[in-house]
Amino acid sequence: MAGRGPPASPPPSVPLGGSGGAEWRKPASVRGRARPGGGGWRPPPGAGAPVVESGGTMRAAAGEVAGVLCLVALAAALDFGYHHTEELEAYLREVHAAHPSLTHLHSIGRSVEGRDLWVLVLGRFPTQHKIGIPEFKYVANMHGDETVGREILLHLIDYLVTNYRRDPNITQLLNNTRIHIMPTMNPDGFEATKVPHCYYSRGRYNKNGEDLNRNFPDAFESNNNTIQPETRAVMNWIKNETFVLSANLHGGALVASYTFDNGNSVTGSSEGYSRSPDDDVFIHLAKTYSFNHASMYKGTGCDSRQTFPDGITNGYSWYQLEGGMQDYNYVWGQCFEITLELSCCKYPPADQLEKFWRDNKVALVEYIKQVHLGVKGQVTDKNGNPIPNAIVEAQGRSHICPYRTNEHGEYFLLLLPGKYVINATVPGFKSMLKTVEIRDNTGNFSALKQDFSFSEVSIRTRPASCPKTPLYQELERSSAAVKPTLHILVLMAAVILLFK
Repeated sequence: MAGRGPPASPPPSVPLGGSGGAEWRKPASVRGRARPGGGGWRPPPGAGAPVVESGGTMRAAAGEVAGVLCLVALAAALDFGYHHTEELEAYLREVHAAHPSLTHLHSIGRSVEGRDLWVLVLGRFPTQHKIGIPEFKYVANMHGDETVGREILLHLIDYLVTNYRRDPNITQLLNNTRIHIMPTMNPDGFEATKVPHCYYSRGRYNKNGEDLNRNFPDAFESNNNTIQPETRAVMNWIKNETFVLSANLHGGALVASYTFDNGNSVTGSSEGYSRSPDDDVFIHLAKTYSFNHASMYKGTGCDSRQTFPDGITNGYSWYQLEGGMQDYNYVWGQCFEITLELSCCKYPPADQLEKFWRDNKVALVEYIKQVHLGVKGQVTDKNGNPIPNAIVEAQGRSHICPYRTNEHGEYFLLLLPGKYVINATVPGFKSMLKTVEIRDNTGNFSALKQDFSFSEVSIRTRPASCPKTPLYQELERSSAAVKPTLHILVLMAAVILLFK
């Protein structure tokens, strides 16, 4: 069974053995610089010690140059093996030390066992959001025993920093996108997987035995599971950033799955498909990854019993899932996320990792580019000040939790090429409509820009958020309550006509 789904009972197959293959180890000259537990970063011996010249002029010590060169070489020497917590953390620190102006390393929280949930941010402005530059994220290893995504994200980091200012495509991507990469959301589960297995292990869950991809608030059903530390950290991360596009990397199948994972009659689930207001965009996003993957687009899946046309599937059509992360991103995070199943074997031998990287490299980059689809802009008042919490949506695509501007008055709407009417609303004031013609600007690394200025507004709107309740369940109930009233009205009209 695939990574997003319920775990299958362990079949009588032979474990892969070992701890997953060769581990990446620091050369002796730079070992020991990352203290256990993430307690700071120490430069290599001789690096960073300024020497005072006559006249008080400062010059860099030769050791500093050597240290930086060593770090650059080290970051480029990532091997194809499994990297456990200390090695992964050390590698991320070394990449940041080698590329301090291009990267920002931080922990968004800790796991149940106290391991940091590391995120490396890459871009021209890595430390903070810049107006007009969209935020993108990749998250892997949500299920601790699904390991391919964890490793290929490390290689994606290596590929991006190595090719910045060498490859024009990568350079433009990093100059115009802020990319967040979380190699592991469940480090405890990964470390708990002592014997790798293709199908099932207890490492799927966090230390408390909870499936993190069933642990988020759900828009269709009440999810009574206790929110786990890893889940809470990701929820806060989503709240604090303006993420536009995301992907969640899993294993156990070969397919790109998209929203909704859950559903009801409002989203058409009775027909076996749970459709979001942006279904066409999600299909495009899933196909972008699938068609740029070495084999996912073939749709053959992992055995003859299950096929996926074009290598994609609606999540609900595959099977129903409650409390998933991709639906949470879409409903409450204003972020389009798809789930990428990258390997039939959840924890494959380490000697297969290089092929997995080759199979996914182009798709990983092309998918990031899709963050520049559609339209973006700012909503301002008569003095040019940003208006946060204004509702901005395309007509005919209203979200159950309306998409609002951030603290900078910014909005980002992922839309396919075509003509749309964009509706901007400041609560208490008249809406503003603008017709836009959207083209595919992903190659130019910038969505169409359309600003809104409310000349009559000179106040800041109050913060607004949607409750973390089953919003679609409530909508379904209200719709059902209206139907009898309509039937009565029709009946009354028929009676009147009869008597006339």
